[in-house]
Amino acid sequence: MPPTPGLQMRLLSSDELEVVAETRIKEAAEQNLKAEFRNYVDSPLQARVQHFYELNHKFQTHEFATEAKARYSKLDKKKMSIMEAIEFLNEIVDDSDPDVDNAQIFHLVQTGESLRRMFPGEEYDWLHLVGFIHDLGKVLAHPKVFNEPQWAVVGDTHPVGCAFSDSCVFPQFFKANPDSEDPRYNTKFGIYQEGVGLNNVHFSWGHDEYLYQVCVGNKCTLPQEALYVIRFHSFYPWHNKGAYDHLCNDQDRAMLKWVKAFQAHDLYSKLPEEVKVEELGDRDCRWCDRAQPGNPLSVDWQH
Repeated sequence: MPPTPGLQMRLLSSDELEVVAETRIKEAAEQNLKAEFRNYVDSPLQARVQHFYELNHKFQTHEFATEAKARYSKLDKKKMSIMEAIEFLNEIVDDSDPDVDNAQIFHLVQTGESLRRMFPGEEYDWLHLVGFIHDLGKVLAHPKVFNEPQWAVVGDTHPVGCAFSDSCVFPQFFKANPDSEDPRYNTKFGIYQEGVGLNNVHFSWGHDEYLYQVCVGNKCTLPQEALYVIRFHSFYPWHNKGAYDHLCNDQDRAMLKWVKAFQAHDLYSKLPEEVKVEELGDRDCRWCDRAQPGNPLSVDWQH
């Protein structure tokens, strides 16, 4: 796709991508933050997070995920702007997150700012924008919008239609998922072939896939690298543990470095400081305006 006029889209080299990830990880280590993130053993939010994954792993079946994807991909019931969706996120706390207990708006701003600090030039506007909008699909959980249960919206994602990996968090909870006993779905490849490519794999339904469908359905002109980040940033078993490589093709492996680089800022930018949505600056709005200049960014969202 050609870039949208007004949104600068310089792509990063492999060396620059390594800098993105390694610098942020080093900063986190220096601040003693790494050990505090993704603690699924004894975090202060352990009971809430564990209950979330108990529900998520039980109910995210191949049938549920594919039906939800088909239904929400129609994008035919609701219109809202990106900034309106962001305001809804000011009232959502992610039950799957063991790290912070803040409304999601804080995380969007912190991720965008973390990326902007490392790459401040306007030629990286597209990267800043992805940081700012990557979790907008969580609007699915807002009671005034779609009112979906959080187990169907947030949390790490994983393929459905094949065996669940022990690299997923709380893998013991998959025992309650009927797909784990279904011979169609409980083998290494399940319904897929080796190297089928992640674009041809069904995933547990949630905010990643939803926002990806919103972007594609609205003919978003962000580069392919940005769409991969949006679609797979919660696929931790893959980009963090190396699982499910047998389903990947060469394109997925080439894109993996982008997802890893982004995740260094998505994860390690989480801080307790709050952000007031009414104080979002001109820069935050400019990131969105440059995506579709002259357009109020009203997009179709399924309701």
